[in-house]
Amino acid sequence: MGIWNDRLTELGITLPRVAAPVGGYTPAIRSGMYVYTSGQLPFVGGTLPVTGKVGDSVDVAQAADLARTAALNALAAVDAVAGIDAVVRIVKVTGFVASLPSFTGQAQVLNGASTFLHDVFGPAGIHARSAVGLAVLPLDSPVEVELQVEIAS
Repeated sequence: MGIWNDRLTELGITLPRVAAPVGGYTPAIRSGMYVYTSGQLPFVGGTLPVTGKVGDSVDVAQAADLARTAALNALAAVDAVAGIDAVVRIVKVTGFVASLPSFTGQAQVLNGASTFLHDVFGPAGIHARSAVGLAVLPLDSPVEVELQVEIAS
């Protein structure tokens, strides 16, 4: 075990199985010293616990929890290609929030992912971020999260 595996254990977190792709892509790919994940949905046990739009049938607290779950799924994809203990830092988080046109709290939703990554990685979890609102996501998921992660050589 290494530092990040130990930290996950300390937090009572188990990395889930990586969700199988539903198209012509891979969940994550390593290029040099970086791992780039595909957008990860907040699957739990192979299903989405909540569907719909934030600001309508999904509230901000639910959506933030879903963003945390999507970030956890993205970490599982990183682990699958490089090993979680190879993580040097989380470089960037890009989050997508399916929301009503009047909803403007995308940043608060993505705080669920950002706080989670900081809890796991401490200062190495502080990252750049984009929070994007859109009309709909695959499978009517309220959120999707992708990561760019620096890996030890």
